[in-house]
Amino acid sequence: MPILGADMEAGTLVAWRIRPGDHVRRGEIVAEVETEKGLIDIEIFVSGVIERILVQPGEKVPVGTVLAVIQDEGALGAVPAGPAAVPAASVTPTAVGPVPGPAPTAPGLAPAALSSGRLRISPAARKLAGELGMDPAVVSGTGPDGAITREDVEQAAAQRGLAPSAAPTTPGPVAVDRQAQLRQTIGAVLARSKREIPHYYLATPIDLHRASDWLGVQNAQRAVPARLLPGVLFIKAVALALREVPELNARWSDGRVEPSPAIHVGVAISLRAGGLVAPALHDADRTPLDELMANLRDLVKRTRAGTLRSSELSDPTITVTSLGDQGVESVFGIIYPPQVAIVGFGKIVERPWVVGGQVVPRPIVTVTLSADHRVTDGHRGGLFLAAVERFLQEPARL
Repeated sequence: MPILGADMEAGTLVAWRIRPGDHVRRGEIVAEVETEKGLIDIEIFVSGVIERILVQPGEKVPVGTVLAVIQDEGALGAVPAGPAAVPAASVTPTAVGPVPGPAPTAPGLAPAALSSGRLRISPAARKLAGELGMDPAVVSGTGPDGAITREDVEQAAAQRGLAPSAAPTTPGPVAVDRQAQLRQTIGAVLARSKREIPHYYLATPIDLHRASDWLGVQNAQRAVPARLLPGVLFIKAVALALREVPELNARWSDGRVEPSPAIHVGVAISLRAGGLVAPALHDADRTPLDELMANLRDLVKRTRAGTLRSSELSDPTITVTSLGDQGVESVFGIIYPPQVAIVGFGKIVERPWVVGGQVVPRPIVTVTLSADHRVTDGHRGGLFLAAVERFLQEPARL
């Protein structure tokens, strides 16, 4: 069972997408796991052949539990067969297993929602369908890959004459328990972070005049759905600044720092039911702005629909959080272990700014850094924020 964030202790194996004897390739989605954060697509990180399954659908097991035995492509037959437990060193602990039999496509159901023989439905949508007495198989999914969202269930209920009052106006026990558990686990991880990680904090205001003007010119040439948001400039500037101060792009593990060779920026995204998830935008430093913007929109949509991939939860090497849309001018985040830094962006505000001896109005954003003093210090943190400012002053370089 892969660990999908420091706040995860266990996961429920929901479904398999492959059978014993199947060949699997690195990056292939092989199973689905349900956690407090939703239904997660689990990717395999090795290539080989599935020998046997050790955990069945419906079982909730702690992280690190061996789910299946995989024979490496280069050494088929090296792992002994048999039902006995297998030492962790001889297997790859990742979720794999048999595919359920094909399910019939129900009328009105988007075919993609039945990929792998099971409904792709968010936990919130499944819970609401149960409360309304509806079969989710008759609901058309509009989420990513045809996944059924809560809004799809609500719309289907209205079409079938179910009064809106048929659905509870307050969260049911399952939703409350899930939200409470998510809050509890996140709180426990961040409390430990504050106890164990010696945080230091820096902040700087940045003039966004050039970035705003550049965005205006760029967006005038784009259709509305393809326009760039300031947030994608922030993410790209952070990613490029990490090339100059790579110490902040690392993880703390077993009492030492482990630099990351890739820059995967985690983006803090609020969930509709409450709580936060910070999945990764992979290789943000090497992704063009237009593609990064499309990836960000897709990531937000899938996060709130509960259809994330395991690598998106396990890969972030730094986190970016922004509360500007909530009117907050500055935010000092708590480091999410095992990461060693978190960057915050506040609201863009019009302020008087001195330029060439003249006081002029300029759009200003306050950027903050919370970092681990075991890994870096204020000098390196200051260089990082200076690099972020420099890239935002030269938006064409992004």
